[in-house]
Amino acid sequence: MSGNRQILIAGAGIGGLTTALSLLKEGMDVAVYEQAPALGEVGAGVQISANGTRVLYALGLAEALNRIAWEPEGKAIRLWDTGESWPLFDLGTESIALYGFPYHMYHRADLHQVLVDAVRAIEPDAIRLNARVAGVEQDQSCATLILEDGTRAQGDALIGADGVHSVVRAALFGADEPVFTGCMAWRGIIPVERLPKGRFPPVGTNWVGPGGHVVQYFLRRGELMNCVAIREGADWQEESWSTAGSVEQCLADFEGWHDDVRTLLANFDTPYKWALMGREPMEKWSSGRIGLMGDACHPTLPFLGQGAVMAMEDGYMLGRSLSAYGDDIPAALERFTKARRERTANIVRGSAANTEIFHSPMLASRDAAAAFIAENWQPDRVRERYDWLFTYDATTAPI
Repeated sequence: MSGNRQILIAGAGIGGLTTALSLLKEGMDVAVYEQAPALGEVGAGVQISANGTRVLYALGLAEALNRIAWEPEGKAIRLWDTGESWPLFDLGTESIALYGFPYHMYHRADLHQVLVDAVRAIEPDAIRLNARVAGVEQDQSCATLILEDGTRAQGDALIGADGVHSVVRAALFGADEPVFTGCMAWRGIIPVERLPKGRFPPVGTNWVGPGGHVVQYFLRRGELMNCVAIREGADWQEESWSTAGSVEQCLADFEGWHDDVRTLLANFDTPYKWALMGREPMEKWSSGRIGLMGDACHPTLPFLGQGAVMAMEDGYMLGRSLSAYGDDIPAALERFTKARRERTANIVRGSAANTEIFHSPMLASRDAAAAFIAENWQPDRVRERYDWLFTYDATTAPI
C-alpha cells in the first residue's frame, strides 16, 4: 500500500491513538480529530492483560510503558463482609511465563500520554484538537469528515474511534439502543500515603458480594490506589464518567461491607459515578470507506478487564488490514470486521455474564459463599474464562 494514503480518525482516546500509531508504522498518513480542546484522559485506572501488552510492545512502547506501570504479583477474590481471600491467578512473572507478556495496571492519563508521544514522534501534527464531529460523507473515491465549525476533511478512509456515544456510528447506522443494567459504578483514585501502611497487599483484588463488587489495584509504580465500586439496585442512569457524587452516598451504597472496602471509599477525594449500560454486539461495523472500532462498535461492561485491550487489538489489526488490503478500502474494513467480530462479541457477552458470578446472592452467607467461590474460581474454571483472552495475538491473528 502506498505511503501517501490518508486515513482520518475521529477520536484521540486510547483506541484512536493505538490505531493512529499502527497505521503510521505501516507507512500511512493519519489525521486524528479530537473534540476536546486539550489532550488528556480521565483520572482512572486501566488494566492491560498480556494480550494488550503484546500489542503495545509490538508498537515499540515497552520502555516507556515500564516506567509508568504497576505490575501486580497476582489477583485475588475477597469476600465482601469477612474479607476472606482466595487466589484468582498469579501474575507478575507468571503472566510472562504463561502468556509471553506482563499484566500491567496504568493510570489512564499516563498510558494516553505514552501513545500521544509515540504518535507525535512520527507525525508531530497528526492530532487536531477542538475538532468536534458533526457528520460524515463518502463517495467512490474518498471519505469526508464534517466538523461542527464547517471544516471538511477528506481521506481515503475514515475510522470512527469516537467511543460509546459515537457520532460516526450514528451517522452510518442510526442511534443505538442501550439498556440500563440496573448497576452503577463509583470510581476514585487515592494516594497510598492516605491508606494504612501495609493494609493492602500488592495484588489486584476483586471483592465480591450479593448485589455488588469492588475492584482495587495500584497505579504508577504503586503510588496510587485505583478503586471501582459497582452496586445493583441503583436508579442512576447517566452514562458519563465525569459526574461527581459524594463520599457519603458512596459509603451508603456499601453499608456492611468490610472495613478495608469502606476505608478505600472514605478516602476518595471526589467519587465519580456512572450508569452501566448494556448493548448487543453489532454485526456490521463499516460502510464503504468508513469503519468503526473500539467502543464505537463493541462497548462492553467492565467485568473482564478487556475494554481498552479490545480497542488496542482493533487498532493493531486495522493497521494490518489496511496495509494488506488497502487498495480496496471497503474490503479491508470488511475483513477487519470479520476478523474481530466474534471475539469482541464473546467478550461483551462474557463480561455481562460475570455480573451473575460477582453479584451472586450465594455470597450473602459465609458458608455458601465459600462453596460458591471454590466452585466458580477453581483453576479449571478460571482458565476457561481467561486463557482464551490472554493468549490471543493481534499481531498474527488471521485477517
